[in-house]
Amino acid sequence: MSDGQTITIETRRLERLRDVLAFLSVDEFDPEKIQIPVTDDDEFGLIEETVNVFASEFAMAKQRTAELERERLETIERQRMAIADLSAPIMDVWDGVIALPVIGLVDTQRSVELTERLLERISTSGARAVIVDVTGVDVVDTATANHLLQMIRAASLLGAFCVVSGISPQVAQTLVQLDVDLTMIRTVRNLKEALKESLKHLSARGKR
Repeated sequence: MSDGQTITIETRRLERLRDVLAFLSVDEFDPEKIQIPVTDDDEFGLIEETVNVFASEFAMAKQRTAELERERLETIERQRMAIADLSAPIMDVWDGVIALPVIGLVDTQRSVELTERLLERISTSGARAVIVDVTGVDVVDTATANHLLQMIRAASLLGAFCVVSGISPQVAQTLVQLDVDLTMIRTVRNLKEALKESLKHLSARGKR
């Protein structure tokens, strides 16, 4: 080629080169598919060897990129779970009594996560009373109220006495305006009163 001469290339070799490039384009990195068996000692063979080197390095680079992306997503998920734990830690406040402080907005996804964690904790710890403290909830809409009610009802189905504490005047007014039915939920002013109610309930239950 360098001296102006031409060489004849078999169709199968051109097709093989085309196939390798096609596999690389769709992230197919099977060595049997992206490596060309170089059997001819000619100038096109040099091209085939070059393509083999490129394909091998490209495959390794893509796989490393995929690994880094997977590690990044795993790190994000761990951070998300850590933040969730910090934003709503479930605490043991007394023998048989646990408390769940709820802070911020409670959307559908967070409600599911809180409910799952709370029910799991009740099941594993044998907690008989649950305090849901909403002092850190500043804004309540119909969806938020329903999420909280569903969580409390789910906990009750496991046999846990539930009490809600820390409803602010603003939230209370909003709940009234939204006509949210709290008649079946025990509510108290603060965490201290909630603990008193829980201990009173456990004491009465123990005397039966």
